[in-house]
Amino acid sequence: MANRTTRELRIRRHRRVRLHVAGTAERPRVAVSRSNKHISVQVIDDEAGRTLCAASSVEKGISANGSNREGAGKVGKALASRMKDAGITTVVFDRGGFAYHGRVAALADALREEGVEF
Repeated sequence: MANRTTRELRIRRHRRVRLHVAGTAERPRVAVSRSNKHISVQVIDDEAGRTLCAASSVEKGISANGSNREGAGKVGKALASRMKDAGITTVVFDRGGFAYHGRVAALADALREEGVEF
């Protein structure tokens, strides 16, 4: 694996995990995507190929700085409220190849605090 970039390694991890993680209508997948500045998350039904709801630090309604843990927590709380409106309570968490640490963990903790099970 010489000369692999960090991005390439993350994509390999994500593909490997996606062999085992899939969202259904009863238990959709929460897919996390993050950049240096922002974080976004979607709730996806893979069987139907539909995004059920989403939240991002880029949105105007969410005044969050996606580059820190506090902003990721705000995005998680916003997604949890949208999930409650859609009637979704249990999900499968897909960290997208990112380490379960920092902003990704803060987002997951915010979802759990709001009553989402995974």
